[in-house]
Amino acid sequence: MPPIVGCAGSPWHAAIPRLAFRLKFVAMLASSLSVFDVIQVGVGPSASHTVGPMRAGADFVALLLDSGQPFRRLEVELQGSLGATGRGHLSDGAVLGGLSGFVPATVQPGAVARLLDAVTPEGALVLPGGLTVPFCFKRDLLYRPQTIAPFHANSLVIRAYDDAQVTFSKRYYSTGGGFVTRDEADFGEPGELTSLDEGTAAADVPYPYNSMDDLLQLAQSEGKSLGDLVRANELSRMTKTELGQGLDNLRKMMNKCIDNGCTSTETILPGGLSVPRRAHRLFLHLRARDGKPGTPAIWRSFAQDPMRAMDWVNLWALSVNEENAAGGMVVRAPTNGSAGIVAAVGRYLQWFCPEVEQKCGSAQRDYLTVAGAVGGIIKTNASVAGAEVGCQGEVGSAAAMAAGGLAAALGGSPHQIENAAEIAMEHHLGLTCDPIGGLVQVPCIERNAIAAIKAINAARMSLWGDGTHRVSFDEVIETMHQTGLDMNSKYKETATGGLAVNVVEC
Repeated sequence: MPPIVGCAGSPWHAAIPRLAFRLKFVAMLASSLSVFDVIQVGVGPSASHTVGPMRAGADFVALLLDSGQPFRRLEVELQGSLGATGRGHLSDGAVLGGLSGFVPATVQPGAVARLLDAVTPEGALVLPGGLTVPFCFKRDLLYRPQTIAPFHANSLVIRAYDDAQVTFSKRYYSTGGGFVTRDEADFGEPGELTSLDEGTAAADVPYPYNSMDDLLQLAQSEGKSLGDLVRANELSRMTKTELGQGLDNLRKMMNKCIDNGCTSTETILPGGLSVPRRAHRLFLHLRARDGKPGTPAIWRSFAQDPMRAMDWVNLWALSVNEENAAGGMVVRAPTNGSAGIVAAVGRYLQWFCPEVEQKCGSAQRDYLTVAGAVGGIIKTNASVAGAEVGCQGEVGSAAAMAAGGLAAALGGSPHQIENAAEIAMEHHLGLTCDPIGGLVQVPCIERNAIAAIKAINAARMSLWGDGTHRVSFDEVIETMHQTGLDMNSKYKETATGGLAVNVVEC
């Protein structure tokens, strides 16, 4: 077949040191990551291993077609953690879907598992605009778990070939939470890194901050709550109406995901582990026992057993993560694998906190606003990627977000909010990421339920006191980061240690 040629030429970028970009990347994100960067709607089962590769594929094919370079075939190389657990996380189907023009925000729930079918029976990959290129799975889809790129453990390289010659190539890093960074060098040499997410992060904000301590100092000097400070930053990017609608839409999507999981009649999760879905059966049991939460009947039932709220929180977290494991649409906060925590604690605030009943809408907005700020600080100063720091960066971060947000919604002071987030993260330090079969199922689903309860407890503990505490949030985040860097790679989303090797899959 003749080589396919894109529409326009583009110059190659000169390489610059990685460290210079790393410092630029941190400085840009610390002061102005939007809540909507940290908490986003996306398809399951993984933000770093599904959403990220799909975004990378879509970005690559757009650049390729614009470059004017000839090509006859494409090659995808999944490296590091993506290579180790790419099959279980559907990274392979996701990147092929991206090359075919799919994007995470609009792809149909459950479709990622079918995106390997983007390759036709004749062995052709259909690109945007109807272009087709030959694609052979054994030749063109490579798993390289032992190849660890310098910048991050989640890397993939996509190459375009004209016969045996590489004519266009890009390396991408999926850095956690759906964030993606592109290496601008061509043909493998290290080069300048570009974040695909820098659009909102580049905006100027009235209250810049790099840490929780910065936020606390701003709260004191400006006489504002943490939520007010973060809202002011958001309003530098959008109108008040857009902000309110955006937060309300996130909450609605979280509730929809919870309800979808509760009512799903599917009995077994996909992937081959034969893990049963439990949310629907538990939902029917709790509804028969308690009625609908928030009604007088359930308040009376709590007099008999005050722990009944825990049953509902467990249900909601399980429900979300079963939906995620099945490839459904979830709200990642900050990742897909930890999506059940912020969602479940938000429903707890809605149904089990009568003290905010008269201001439920504003309480939910406060909850998500502060939760997003907490997640942004973690993303900036450490990591939310299981492949980089283990599950402490995913579930631990989500618990800190939920705890801080809940404390804010319940009227906590800035220091009480910080304390809540710190307590939640501190008691997830050292948590490993060792998914059986590389699937986001065991221990991930139950872990979300346990962490949601811990987040509620952390918020309640913080509200008992006056905000005075020994360990700061920034200190515990630095500890989490150091612990993650020291952690053996077997326990960082490679499925080569822990439960992943000690539990028989069949």
